[in-house]
Amino acid sequence: MDWVLEKEAEAARDCHADPEDIEKQIKALEEKREKLRKKFKEEDAEFGHILDKLHFIKAASLKCHTNKKA
Repeated sequence: MDWVLEKEAEAARDCHADPEDIEKQIKALEEKREKLRKKFKEEDAEFGHILDKLHFIKAASLKCHTNKKA
């Protein structure tokens, strides 16, 4: 990816890059980034929910296990 960006930068320095094309690339990348952030937040919330339930289950399991030893 860096190689491509270096070529884009070189083209810009040589006045061969179209600013409108670059702007389209920026907008497309920003949209993709925003979608990834949204997906991450949704999945992170789901993992948090699952972890909370597992901690509750573990606590209940430990109570039963402790009671059997007593």
